[in-house]
Amino acid sequence: MPSPKRPPAAEPAVYRILGVDPGTVVLGFAVVEIRPKSRQILELGTLHLVKFPEHAERLAAIYRRLSQVITTHQPKVMAIESPFFGKNPQSMLKLGRAQGVCMAAAMGQGLQVEEYAPRKIKQSITGNGNASKEQVAAMLQNEFTLDLSASLADATDALGAAMCHFHQSKGLPEGGKKFTGWESFIKANEKRVKK
Repeated sequence: MPSPKRPPAAEPAVYRILGVDPGTVVLGFAVVEIRPKSRQILELGTLHLVKFPEHAERLAAIYRRLSQVITTHQPKVMAIESPFFGKNPQSMLKLGRAQGVCMAAAMGQGLQVEEYAPRKIKQSITGNGNASKEQVAAMLQNEFTLDLSASLADATDALGAAMCHFHQSKGLPEGGKKFTGWESFIKANEKRVKK
């Protein structure tokens, strides 16, 4: 009598996050794949928009490129950096439109969208909300053991947004949790904190 077939082993949970640093001159994006015991960057890049003279053309290019990235990698969530408040209202309006187009591209394909302030991203990655872009890049470089020095700051900022979402949701969505502050983060991650 033949032995019964074993059921196939369960596939490990895979969760992909699209991080976006919106911009109307350069837009940064990063796709990170999270597994229970590993994480890797699937794509890290920038979209240069200066070749488009009209603002509407830039928005259309953003929509097309992000839609392509989403279709290729099938992330479940987009973590986007929220615009900081600047002195130039016209620049803020254009940046807000770029962010809105990014969000529309994601929501149009069923992605959850999470927005993070630049200070929150810096705090999540380095532990300091006032950290420099270089400090954020250095922490991400260490986390992924790769050289990010050749990458533009916008792509690194997008990677920071993706990893901020990962840290804020405590990893995979099944065990997801939002932290109210460093105290709750440290309490939930005592093994990760050096004493």
